[in-house]
Amino acid sequence: MKKHSGMRPQDIVILLKITLCENKLWYIKDIANELFISQSEVSESLNRSLLAGLVSSNKRRVLKSALLDFLIYGLKYVYPVKPEGLVRGIKTSHSVPPLSEKIMSHEVFVWPYAEGDSRGFAIEPLYPNVPKACLKDEKLYELLALVDAIRIGNKREYILAVKELKHKLR
Repeated sequence: MKKHSGMRPQDIVILLKITLCENKLWYIKDIANELFISQSEVSESLNRSLLAGLVSSNKRRVLKSALLDFLIYGLKYVYPVKPEGLVRGIKTSHSVPPLSEKIMSHEVFVWPYAEGDSRGFAIEPLYPNVPKACLKDEKLYELLALVDAIRIGNKREYILAVKELKHKLR
C-alpha cells in the first residue's frame, strides 16, 4: 500500500457514492465507471479512507458516523470554496433541493459544465467529473449539493445542509 499523504477531494465523492449502495454488492469497476474515475484511483481512495478511519477494515462499508463528522467539522477547512464569476453549469448548494425548498435566494451557484442548463456563480466541484456523474445519479447529486453548502460556509446554508446530511446518512 502506498504512503498516506492525506485525503483528496475525490475521496469524498467516492465515499458518498458507496454510501448510496447501501447493502448492495458493489465493485470498484462499477464505482469507477459511474463516477468517471479510474479504477486505480478508487482503489487508492479506499486505502486513504481506511487509514483515515472512514471505511471498515474490508473497505466494503463506509463508516457513516465518521464520514458525517468529517463533513460537518472538517470539510469546509480542508476543501473550502468561494463563488467565482458567472458561468453556464449545473446548479449546486442551496440552488437545488432540498435546500432550494427552504432558502429563497436570487444567487445561483453552479458547477461549471458546458452542457449545463443554468447560469450562476461558479463553484469548483470536488472532482472535475462531478457534474457528469450527478446527471446520472440524482441521489449523489443531492448529497454533493449539500456538501457544497457546507464547503461554501455560509451559516444559514451550513446549518440546513448539516441537518439534511444527518437525516440522509443515518
